[in-house]
Amino acid sequence: MGELTAEAVVDRLVPRTPRVSPDGRWVVFASSPVGRPGEHPVSGLWLAPADGSEPPREFAAAAVEDREPRWSADSAWVYFLSDRANRGTAQLYRAGLESEPEQLTDWRTGVGDYVLLPGRSAVVFVAPAEGDTAADPRVRVVRPGAAEAPTWDTLARPDRLWLLDPSTRTVRPLVDFGPRHVVEAAARPDGQTLAVLTWSVADREPGRFDLGLHLVDPATGARQDLGVPALEAESLTWWRDETGWQLAYRGLTPAGLIGGNAIFAAGDHRNLTAGLSVCPVELAESGDGSLLALFAESLDTSIRRFDPAAGAFAELGRATGSLQELSAGGGRIAVVASTATEPEAVHCGPIGGSRTRLGEPPQPDIPWGTQERLSYRAGDGLELDGLLVLPPGRTRADGPFPLVTQVHGGPYDRFADRSQLGWFRHGQWLAAAGFAVFLPNPRGGLGHGHAFAASVAGDVGGAEFTDLLTGIDLLVAAGVADEDRLGIAGGSHGGFMAAWAVAHTDRFKAAVVNAGVIDWPLLAATGEHGRYDGALGGRENSPITHAHRIRTPVLIVHGEDDTNVPLSQAELLHHALADRPHEFVVYPREGHSLRERGHQLDYLRRTRAWFSDLLA
Repeated sequence: MGELTAEAVVDRLVPRTPRVSPDGRWVVFASSPVGRPGEHPVSGLWLAPADGSEPPREFAAAAVEDREPRWSADSAWVYFLSDRANRGTAQLYRAGLESEPEQLTDWRTGVGDYVLLPGRSAVVFVAPAEGDTAADPRVRVVRPGAAEAPTWDTLARPDRLWLLDPSTRTVRPLVDFGPRHVVEAAARPDGQTLAVLTWSVADREPGRFDLGLHLVDPATGARQDLGVPALEAESLTWWRDETGWQLAYRGLTPAGLIGGNAIFAAGDHRNLTAGLSVCPVELAESGDGSLLALFAESLDTSIRRFDPAAGAFAELGRATGSLQELSAGGGRIAVVASTATEPEAVHCGPIGGSRTRLGEPPQPDIPWGTQERLSYRAGDGLELDGLLVLPPGRTRADGPFPLVTQVHGGPYDRFADRSQLGWFRHGQWLAAAGFAVFLPNPRGGLGHGHAFAASVAGDVGGAEFTDLLTGIDLLVAAGVADEDRLGIAGGSHGGFMAAWAVAHTDRFKAAVVNAGVIDWPLLAATGEHGRYDGALGGRENSPITHAHRIRTPVLIVHGEDDTNVPLSQAELLHHALADRPHEFVVYPREGHSLRERGHQLDYLRRTRAWFSDLLA
């Protein structure tokens, strides 16, 4: 076995969007490296027998970005988006299992998404109008008390629905939503109705937009409005009961702005998961009319099916670690699965039965650090969980180790018991350098129901911070962590927690703040999630308010083009620290998450060197 290198982390291929053919015989999926090697992403399509009898083979191979594969109703064609004609601009293609791809669109602005209409020789695609250009200047008009709604010129142009005849390549507008922006569409399995989710504006910034849910007749373009769905609505999914076809979606549990997601029935926006202590993460139509969902449950994931008679989701199976990207067809489901020792791989099997891995997942030939599941109670008795990754070949008896606590983002997120081998969730990368890595799931996160998630509203940095300290104290008391060699790191909300930690204690000898929130009121005014950020914290919850106390060396890293947590947040911390020890790294061309291969390599090496120097 060799040594884990940064290149092995960012160059490994990760499967995405597996889709089972309607006849249940095939699975097609996209696969791309963790890090983008050039100016444009590269992603290939792969095709495999659903029973795993043969390894996956490349499908419609080209050194471009092929993504979002979907099957025709007769399982004869694979449709997909590709920028093979003009890098950076996606068009719609289709290919038979043994034929070359054919281009179906040549839309100047490119195609953002598409929906196949079962039973109809037509495709609906989502894209701005070809002649639609960004306003110059951009003007926002707000007149309180006026009859008309405020108007907002946005940099992004509104996406619209277009009906394509693949045989003639003719395109016509399907329905007029005016200035509203089409976010998502889903065809009813009989092809008679299209569900459409819209926003009042095309940009999330400044977190002010109104949602709409609609039904559209693909034949006539007639539109029916279903009212305002739950906040953050997404994942429109059709299912059937004894009365006919129904529509479900996932959204934020009412009534606050902070909390867990729920599954709603679109007709009356009724919460179908009320009272559950688990969290829905994905929806899928089963292929036979039933509604399937993935649920985050503590460190693991379950698959459940909605029982209309009981009005509840019944468990079909549970998997250690994470399941993502659920699809179904022909009595089978496909998911991207990962466990502590297996990176992401496509698995397929009968609904409710065991699943087979399709091919061998590409992974580095390296020794893995042991990953332990942790369970403990907070000071107020709340049950918590997390993970501990030890250096390869070492046990707790070899401690105490220098300990790095990695805090996840969100806060509505989690560390599942899955492979920690990414550019950011890189527990194995730090463990390979001799560190023990603590991956806590404090209150406010995903996997323990709505109340657990909502508990941090207006109080970020409060009890969730003591949740971290409680876990660290237990590891120190157990002889696993060295009290004199503690570090902390995190990104986004985790970056906030790292900055908050070093502003409130000198226990940590090194910190990494990646795209972290430093000033909540400023973020609420300038970020993409204004109303949500404002509901999480205020001036007293902001690290900038307490930055004068920081004595720990801090590595600040940020993407220059981050619109979620703008660069100004990092600049605030940098200037507040003045001549106290810190480094400030800005990655050009990057947003909230680093995408370029070179930047991911730099981040991995820089953060490990930072902890190695300060926790030696």
